[in-house]
Amino acid sequence: MVVYTQEHVYRHPWDRVTSAAWRKFTDPASHTALSHVADVHTLHRRLDSDTGRLHAARSITVRSPPLPFILRRLLPSAAASPNGAALCHCVETSLVDAQRRAMDVVVRNVSLRGLIEVEERASYRPHPDRPDEWTQFRQETTIRCRPLAALAAVAEKVETRCAERFLQNSAKGREVVERICRYLEAESAGAAPSAV
Repeated sequence: MVVYTQEHVYRHPWDRVTSAAWRKFTDPASHTALSHVADVHTLHRRLDSDTGRLHAARSITVRSPPLPFILRRLLPSAAASPNGAALCHCVETSLVDAQRRAMDVVVRNVSLRGLIEVEERASYRPHPDRPDEWTQFRQETTIRCRPLAALAAVAEKVETRCAERFLQNSAKGREVVERICRYLEAESAGAAPSAV
């Protein structure tokens, strides 16, 4: 099992960063940077009128990185793919508490779980040093290659390779959120460019 954590400070207020995070997958200018994302759909959203909290769930379909040969043998669709990649369906659940300025997101894969389990937990909070100006983003990702657990060395290589790809995709996602934040900042100042 591989577990890694990342932190990033957005030099934008919490409300701008969380607005940008919601737009990340649907922004047309993001398609190139997030080319591994094949499809996103909102499954449900509910605003709790008593607490003011927003609960939401989205399905996200992503293209996996090219799978090692041993995993391709276990997954016929990846074996048929020219580069050994497979489509993976994930569910993202989010809880937004605007009153506390807290947003928590959990993403888990629902397909390919017989081969690999991935869970990402992310939080967006006002930065402790500059709570009205900056936002602290924390992400913890756990990757477990299930069928190779008995072959620890092989499982570790597969998990490490997947972790490297997830780290690359996370960096792309942060870049997209930063770009959307700059757009939202310009928009609020009345100087937004014509395209996001």
